[in-house]
Amino acid sequence: MTLLLVEDNPNIALGLTYSFQQKGYHLQTCTTLAAARDFLARTRPRLLILDVMLPDGDGFDFFQEEVAGTQLPTIFLTARDDEDDVVHGLDLGAADYMTKPFSTKELLARVAKYLRPENRQIKVGTLVFDQSKLTVAVAGQPVNLTSLELKILILLLENLNQVVRRATIIDKVWEWTGNDISDNAVTVYLKRIREKVGSELIKTVKGQGYRIDRDR
Repeated sequence: MTLLLVEDNPNIALGLTYSFQQKGYHLQTCTTLAAARDFLARTRPRLLILDVMLPDGDGFDFFQEEVAGTQLPTIFLTARDDEDDVVHGLDLGAADYMTKPFSTKELLARVAKYLRPENRQIKVGTLVFDQSKLTVAVAGQPVNLTSLELKILILLLENLNQVVRRATIIDKVWEWTGNDISDNAVTVYLKRIREKVGSELIKTVKGQGYRIDRDR
């Protein structure tokens, strides 16, 4: 599970990376808003931990421009502890606001709360993906996917209505398996997944990648 931390203090970033890893989270760190913007254009994390004062801009502005309205749970983590700042951050739509210095244990507890899904199923058309059991069914019938096919399908389902680039799939396969795959292999994997879940579910976006659409 990938979370994104936007924090320019290397000591905080290093400490949180270790602590989150111990809890089974993969914490990706960006030290600037520009890097965070690029990351979010390629990958959707499960949760965002965002500093407010960064070298290239204001975290409040970044949240309004890039995050608000995306349903991405966001926790502001900042030294700005003025009550007006706290209220402003929450009014913008952030899930939470923590001030520095902070308790890593408390931050982990808050993160766990916001990652606790209310609905453990993702439904698109006749496809149902059970997040707790990691099972897929189409029209009520179970679908037998290999481990890698399932991971690729989950990647698409976690980015509904967004294009997942072929390069992103290649990078993810490396992250999951430690093995490199070719662009042609991506085509083969998607062909196999389509044969199992239905050819109409996964759209090809020419020259870019793949997308699963669901009414917002």
